[in-house]
Amino acid sequence: MRAFAGERLAMKVFGFSCNWRTTAITCFDLLVVLAAWFVAFELRFNGEIPSVYVEQMMVGGALLLVGELLVFRFCGLYRGLWRFASLPDLVRILQAAGISAVMIAVAAVLLGAQPPLPRMVWLMYPVLMVLGMSGGRLALRLYRERRELGEVARMGTPVFVIGTDRNAAHLIQQLRHSREWRIVGLLSAAGAEVRNRELMGVRVLGPCHEIAHWARALNVRSAIIIDGRINGQGRRHIADLCLQANIQMFAPPPMSEVLTRAASAASLRRLQLEDLLGRDTIEINTPQVSEMLSGRVVMVTGAGGSIGSELCRQIARFGPARIVAFELNEFALYTLREEFAEHFPAANLTAVAGDVKDAVRVAEVLERFAPSVLFHAAAYKHVPLMEESNAWQAVRNNVLGTLVVAEAALRCEVDRFVLVSTDKAVNPTNVMGASKRLAELLCQCLHGARREQQKTRFEMVRFGNVLGSAGSVVPKFLRQIERGGPVTVTHPEITRFFMVTHEAVQLVMQAAAMGEGGEIFVLDMGEPVRVQDLARDMIRLSGHTEDEIPIVFSGLRPGEKLYEEVLADTETTLPTYHEKLRIARTSLPEDFDLAELRRWLQAGQARSDDEVRRDLRRWVAEYQPYNPPRPSLVKPLAPARAASGN
Repeated sequence: MRAFAGERLAMKVFGFSCNWRTTAITCFDLLVVLAAWFVAFELRFNGEIPSVYVEQMMVGGALLLVGELLVFRFCGLYRGLWRFASLPDLVRILQAAGISAVMIAVAAVLLGAQPPLPRMVWLMYPVLMVLGMSGGRLALRLYRERRELGEVARMGTPVFVIGTDRNAAHLIQQLRHSREWRIVGLLSAAGAEVRNRELMGVRVLGPCHEIAHWARALNVRSAIIIDGRINGQGRRHIADLCLQANIQMFAPPPMSEVLTRAASAASLRRLQLEDLLGRDTIEINTPQVSEMLSGRVVMVTGAGGSIGSELCRQIARFGPARIVAFELNEFALYTLREEFAEHFPAANLTAVAGDVKDAVRVAEVLERFAPSVLFHAAAYKHVPLMEESNAWQAVRNNVLGTLVVAEAALRCEVDRFVLVSTDKAVNPTNVMGASKRLAELLCQCLHGARREQQKTRFEMVRFGNVLGSAGSVVPKFLRQIERGGPVTVTHPEITRFFMVTHEAVQLVMQAAAMGEGGEIFVLDMGEPVRVQDLARDMIRLSGHTEDEIPIVFSGLRPGEKLYEEVLADTETTLPTYHEKLRIARTSLPEDFDLAELRRWLQAGQARSDDEVRRDLRRWVAEYQPYNPPRPSLVKPLAPARAASGN
């Protein structure tokens, strides 16, 4: 109890806890004070202090011990930890030295010191005190770090850091104490001019195109790409170099973590497929999107799908009054609701089960919640599956579902109706693409009809394949790689446009916010990617070679074409102020009869696949049904390891 009371007294008087560490630091500082005071006299008199100044030196030293304790307390010298001594601690020491210099001068005048205090002593004392106190703290920190780093340096996976900017410097600081990683050198994306220089004590080995040489020389098989100055194509080029050198690549944690020093070794992640697309970061007009969504009711159909669920997540960032998640799949709806309860507890998500073809249910939901913005993402999207035996269901879901939701939106005066379309709607060769093009046409028709009386603006957004979405080739390739192969691609020359989910959804929201109504927005999909190259990258990212996991070709599937297009032959585009968005100008056919289309869609009897293809050509003039390629273009699968499609 006495010890505890003494510690509380020390807290009140001196402003710090009286534990043994604080006591030791305080004693060290007081020794520095005395040493600085005595050395200042020694230097002033060249080691031969006159007897008349000896008494002044001794009395002054005793008074300084008391005075400096109060000054140190006032300046908060003991708030920091020595092992983390840094610039703020130096600033406090400088403050204390400045106050001490003024205090000594004032005391010398008020006490009438005889003989007068030498000015050289008055000037040298604070300088010596700063050197002694800051030097002691720095020495302890260096000792402890060297000891810790010496232990860490003998363990951890050797790794290159590709980058020489501020982000790389912050990452080096964080990984310096990691027992998982040991940074052996930096590689610069800027060129060879920084070779042999150092960043945070780590040597720059050379430009990044020498990574294969340094990997062999230093026996390093891992690299972290972090330089913020590298654009999308640059990342792709570096990734290719690493893959060719059989180096595992890791992506940095989010920049917010790196810059706030919250990053750690656990924050690093394996480089993923989307990192290899070579696409630059998307920037949207956040205030414009926020104005559209903030404080409003927003409805998303197909909310359990890959695009619909990501729409819900990103909409939640803008603080809507409510998100109405409309979904037919019960498990997908349940999963989305549980995710929001865990990760977005503040978001007001209402999970609604229903079918977009059910006019009564759709009307009930829209009348009850009165959304201002409606994103229609519900659709059947898998081309081969919808081509055979399911063609009529594809048309009913994609076209009738759009008509039901769109007309209900008109009646409820929804401000914006956004149709999520696809690049397969351009010159379609399959039922899925033709049905999405027909959905676009009916939205154009509804927007144009009685435009002056209606409130709802209809907008359509086209984009290509989304990596990792339901039905995407990526999950299938991953399963095939896990089984040991082969990875099956339909054709050696088949190409597709690819985007990552969050990128596509950001641009969908941007297009919705900037649309005036009736436009078909086309997203900048970048360069088309050969599916064969995609498979090859995935194999190498998994740490295997094509000798271990071969790629085989199975032949184009029903409805599939070699090359996807973004615009139809008869279309033109207009630029927008957003470089990633263009507007496709299309004309609605003069003979487009919505009433006749409605009768066709609502017919009671089911229709065969051939009937659906025949009738679709009536509504979508550019639709040309699938014709199989010549067999000679396709390399057959090995009989023993055949698998279906990509």
